[in-house]
Amino acid sequence: MLENFLAGAAALMNPVILIDMFVGVFVGIVAGAIPGFTITMAIILTLPFTFTMEPIQGIATMMGVFVGGLSGGLITAALLGIPGTPSSVATTFDAFPMAKKGEPGKALGIGIWASFFGSILSAFILIFAAPQLAGFAVKMGPWEYFSLIVFALTIIASISETSLVKGIIAGLLGLAIATVGTDPISGVPRFTFGLYDLGAGLPFLTVLIGIFAISQLFSELEKKEELKAGGEIISGKFKFKPIESMWIVLKQPVNLIRSTIIGAVIGAIPGAGSSISNMLAYDQAKKASKYPEKFGTGIADGTVASEAGNNATAGGSLIPMIAFGIPGDAVTAVMIAALMVHGINPGPMFILEQPVLVNSIFAGFMIAAVMMLLIQFLGVRIFLKLTNIPKYILIPVVLAFCVLGSFALHNRLFDVYGLVALGLLGYIMKKLNFPLAPVILGVILGPIAERNLRRALMASPDWTLFFTRPISLVFLLIAAASIIYALWQHKKTKQRMAEASAEI
Repeated sequence: MLENFLAGAAALMNPVILIDMFVGVFVGIVAGAIPGFTITMAIILTLPFTFTMEPIQGIATMMGVFVGGLSGGLITAALLGIPGTPSSVATTFDAFPMAKKGEPGKALGIGIWASFFGSILSAFILIFAAPQLAGFAVKMGPWEYFSLIVFALTIIASISETSLVKGIIAGLLGLAIATVGTDPISGVPRFTFGLYDLGAGLPFLTVLIGIFAISQLFSELEKKEELKAGGEIISGKFKFKPIESMWIVLKQPVNLIRSTIIGAVIGAIPGAGSSISNMLAYDQAKKASKYPEKFGTGIADGTVASEAGNNATAGGSLIPMIAFGIPGDAVTAVMIAALMVHGINPGPMFILEQPVLVNSIFAGFMIAAVMMLLIQFLGVRIFLKLTNIPKYILIPVVLAFCVLGSFALHNRLFDVYGLVALGLLGYIMKKLNFPLAPVILGVILGPIAERNLRRALMASPDWTLFFTRPISLVFLLIAAASIIYALWQHKKTKQRMAEASAEI
């Protein structure tokens, strides 16, 4: 194994390949930082350039875009409270409050190191546990997928802040939004209200940008005096201490390793992806914490969990691609297409027939993580200058990027109207103290849950299979335990708040 890994790493030690990877990581970071410009879009735009490259060079370049993109979403999530990618939604929960406290450098530093360590640790999981995790992933039928999503939906209880009822309402609203459009099984339009454009549904990214980004921008527009005075979204002493940030992350080994494992396992399950893993990692970190009430106020634990979890997903998603030729997500689907252009078909014999290429993927993933760390640290002072831009300049620019990103998805003006409407909805919800994250969670998980529930019942009307299939049963039991624990945490948090009020 070591011999093949060294051979794969040696194949990458070509100045041209390394430069391509470096450019790929840079492009990925920029793409990840732009709201609405997804990693998948960046990979697809990269694909034509790989046609004239050798397979190792092409895959290495795409790997750079992949790793960079997962980390790039951190920048706007921490500095603007706007997730650059769906995989950085949970990062906004603590990184942005930390930045608002006057510590944007610390927020970025913790996020960058967590992304790096999450990537490196998941690379080892990829190398040593690929066959086992891939074998687990292919045993997942629609029953198991549905039960997994039920478990993931229990995160709503943890991210509902002070009001569980409002969190559930927000989650149900997200599920309702996900039902608009064409039925995924029968192809019949539903909840379109006679509007032709709603037949395609509300694109997830439009919902994400509207609910989070546009509502945040509307909130900033409220502060008229700050706008007139040229105020900034974040103010304070912008210190950046990379070594200090590294130790903050390393002092949380359990949180870091747990979040990485969650990211790798979720990544190995085809179709799950980093949109789920970053929230699930955050949820588990909060449940395991001695001070869960501090989550959402700007503590390092939440940022470590989210960033380690979403970057580890990249390593996990490569597992089914390499072991079975099954794409773990949209990005690895594009990578498989790139390999097939060169006459290479990933599958069970891929590791035996192409050991150098496979190990160059392993090594390339680790090298891309190091490059990501280097580029992020070199650029962090430039990123921090975003906070010095007056609101009356920054808000219109970010708004323009949001509109452009939403329109570019399907080249439909209707999506821009939807973006504004969802932004107003998110703004109203914020004013009424409804949490926004459950809406996004419902939109992400709703279609997956519905699709797999209906597939399971079409395969067999016996609903007891959800409980008699071992993996499905385990997920449902974990879901039940998660709900009970979240309710207990909410009760304890209310008791602590009441005690604190009594002392005052």
